Amino acid sequence: MSEMINNREKTSGEQTERQQLLKEIIKELHEGKPVEAVRQKFEQAIDSISVSEISQMEQALMEEEGISVGEVQRLCSVHTAVFKGSIEEIHQEEKLGHKPGHPVHTFIQENKEIDRLVNFTLTLHRDKFAKDPSEKTSNLLLDDLNRLLGIDNHYSRKENLLFPYLEKYGIFGPTKVMWGVDDRIRDAIKAAKLKLETDSWEADELLEAIDYIISEVSEMIFKEENILLPMALEKLTEDEWLKIEREGDVIGYTFITPPAPWQPAREDLQSEGFMKDGVVQLETGIMSVQQLEFMMNHLPVDITFIDEHDVVRYFSHGKERIFHRTKSIIGRSVQNCHPPQSAHIVNALLDDFKSGKKDVEDFWIPFKDKFVLIRYFAVRDKEGNYKGTVEFTQNIKPIQEISGEKRLMS
Repeated sequence: MSEMINNREKTSGEQTERQQLLKEIIKELHEGKPVEAVRQKFEQAIDSISVSEISQMEQALMEEEGISVGEVQRLCSVHTAVFKGSIEEIHQEEKLGHKPGHPVHTFIQENKEIDRLVNFTLTLHRDKFAKDPSEKTSNLLLDDLNRLLGIDNHYSRKENLLFPYLEKYGIFGPTKVMWGVDDRIRDAIKAAKLKLETDSWEADELLEAIDYIISEVSEMIFKEENILLPMALEKLTEDEWLKIEREGDVIGYTFITPPAPWQPAREDLQSEGFMKDGVVQLETGIMSVQQLEFMMNHLPVDITFIDEHDVVRYFSHGKERIFHRTKSIIGRSVQNCHPPQSAHIVNALLDDFKSGKKDVEDFWIPFKDKFVLIRYFAVRDKEGNYKGTVEFTQNIKPIQEISGEKRLMS
C-alpha cells in the first residue's frame, strides 16, 4: 500500500513539473520566442502530452499568469503547432465517435465533410483562381464560401450544447478560447464572401483571406478531434451526452443528414418531464403550469429570464424562435452564454440595471429576412430591489410594414 502511495506522489510530482514546464514554454511563445525554438525545447523535455494537461495549462495561463483570453486565442494556432505531433501520437489509436448517433460521432462525421469542402473543393477552386483570377473562378469561390457558412450549425452545437457541460466541470478557459476562434472563422468567411459579392477584391488579398480560412478551419478540426472531444469524453457522463444528442436538432447539422437517435442501453431521459403539473398562484389569477406554458409559447415574442445572480432561469420556446436556445443553458451563468468578446457588453448592461441607473435598454438589428427588436427590462420587487432581467425579442418587420387602418375582421 505504501508503495502505491509513494508511486502516486511521484506521479503527481512529475505531472506538476510537466505542467510547470508547459507553462514556461507557452509563456516564452507569448513573449515572442520563435516557434521552432520552443518546439525543440518541448520535444527534448516532454515525450507526449495529454489533453487534460493542455486544458489545465491554458486555464492556468489565464487565471494564474494574467494572460488574457484574447492573447491565448491569438496564439492558439501556435500552441497547436507545437503540441500537434505529440497529441497525435497519443490519440492515433483512439477510436473517437465510433457510436453512430453519439454527439462525438456526429461532430466527427461533420468534420469529414467540412474537411472535404475546405481542403479539396475550396483548395481546388483557390488554385484555379490563383492561375486565372476571373469572374468564373471567383464565382466558384463564392459558391464554396456560401456553402461553408453552414459551419455555423457545427460551431453553434459545440458552443451551446457541449460547452455548458464542460463549464459545469470548471473548464472555462479552453471553451472561451475556442469560441473566440470560431467567431474569427465565421467573420473571415463572411468578409471574403462580401468582397466577392461586391466585386471589391484584389486577387492577392483574396487569396490570403482564402488561405487563412482553409488554415483556421483545418486547425479547428484538429483541435476539436484531438483536444476538445477527448477532453469532453473524459468528463461528461452518458446522461449528459444523451441530453446533448436530444437537443441537436434544435440547432441543426452541417453537411450531413440528421443522425438517427442514439439510445444507449439505459433509461430514456426524453421520458422525463422537465416540468411537473401543478398550479401557480399569481397576484392576479391562478393558472396551471400547462396553461402558463401554453400562453408563454404563443406570445409573438421570445422571452428569456435571468435571476438576480445572472443565472438563466427560463426561456419561451415558441414555434419560430429568432435566436437558438437550448435547455442546457438553464442554470448557466448568462455571461457564459455569450462569446467572450461580448461579455463586457452583458456585464455593463447588468451593472446599469443592478445599480438602478437604467430600467430598460433596446437594440435593433437586421437578421436574415427579419428586423429584430431586442429589449431588456430590469425586474424589481415592490421595494425596487433588482430581481433579474427579462430579454424580449421580436421580429418587428411585419409591424413596420403596417399602414393605414383595419377595422373589420378578415
